[in-house]
Amino acid sequence: MKETVVIPPPQDERFNHIYEIDANLDRLVHRIELLRYINPLNIEKEKHRFFASKYSVEPNFKYPKVKFNPYKLHRLFFSQRLERIEDEAIRKFYQEVIYYYANMIQCIETIGRGKHFYYNSLRVYGTPTEKDVQNARFILHFADEPASTDMEKTHTPDEAKEYFEKYAEQYAFPLNIKFSNNLAAEAMVSNSQQALLIKKNIKFSKNQLLTLGNHEIGVHLVTTHNGLQQPLRIFSNGFPKNVETQEGLAVFSEYMGGALTLKRLKELAYRVIAVDSLIKGYTFADTFDLIHGQYKLNRHEAFSITLRAHRGGGFTKDRLYLSGLRKIYNKYKREESLDLLLTGKVSLEHEDMIRDLAKLGLSVPITHKTLSFAQKLNTNPTLDFILNNLK
Repeated sequence: MKETVVIPPPQDERFNHIYEIDANLDRLVHRIELLRYINPLNIEKEKHRFFASKYSVEPNFKYPKVKFNPYKLHRLFFSQRLERIEDEAIRKFYQEVIYYYANMIQCIETIGRGKHFYYNSLRVYGTPTEKDVQNARFILHFADEPASTDMEKTHTPDEAKEYFEKYAEQYAFPLNIKFSNNLAAEAMVSNSQQALLIKKNIKFSKNQLLTLGNHEIGVHLVTTHNGLQQPLRIFSNGFPKNVETQEGLAVFSEYMGGALTLKRLKELAYRVIAVDSLIKGYTFADTFDLIHGQYKLNRHEAFSITLRAHRGGGFTKDRLYLSGLRKIYNKYKREESLDLLLTGKVSLEHEDMIRDLAKLGLSVPITHKTLSFAQKLNTNPTLDFILNNLK
């Protein structure tokens, strides 16, 4: 695999204050990766206890200890002298950045503290709209498709590692893979470590591997490495409200790469239903009963979806995958380029800002493209029908 050498563009002295504040924020942001703290340390133990109680005893999840002083970090964020940035639009953008990361600190500070965390999560990720819930229910009305051998979970974590290494050979960046016991998902990208984390002690299906390759490597690592090549570090650390766009791109990559299935689309719909149950005051057991008892999803998948929504005290991020996919799919149908959204961990809401930064030399064209976007490998007409009819 070729390894790219990143040579940052020379800094324009006119923007020294922007570079200085951006570098200050970069040093601070590296300490507050939410996904490092949100995944419980005792998932399997509590899953066993919950099942043994016949789904009645609420899980008691334990979380990693926070490794920074939230108050001091807050103070450092708000001590940035933004008034030195002469460009009003850029100054307001960095003000938005600071508020976004300040809210993220409050999320981390309150993990495991019930409603305290839930309300902070709402500030960062919001709650499903009525349209989101309607779209989820629309998807769940479709009958399950016949099971195929591609869905059988027969591949070990070591085989998954080998698959991802092979998959990444088509991209010109290094792939760092690590194993973890404490993931709510089968695999995920750690932006701070620039690594793909794989869950231990589970089996993967052929379809899962293709899905994760398109999603995690084809988008999340692509935007990680594109972001690192930008003049400003905020591209790699993450714009405000970037999650919906980034997850939308990642699921769209699954679709274009021929990996997206109705089962996977239903999984994203169940996530919306689970997050929506939080605002109704559902307990973990209530949400599990909704997904397993009423919708008849098998108990292991129902537990995983319920865990994702209830971890921390109520984590609403999962509502954004489906709405993000809808927005990216509609942009694709309008034949609009997605390249700007691959410049880093950026958001649809800030496309104009990226263009303005590019005019000033503060953003550069992407090096790595998501290869599935040009492949158009989906052959399932049901998925096309669903995506064309989401509200």
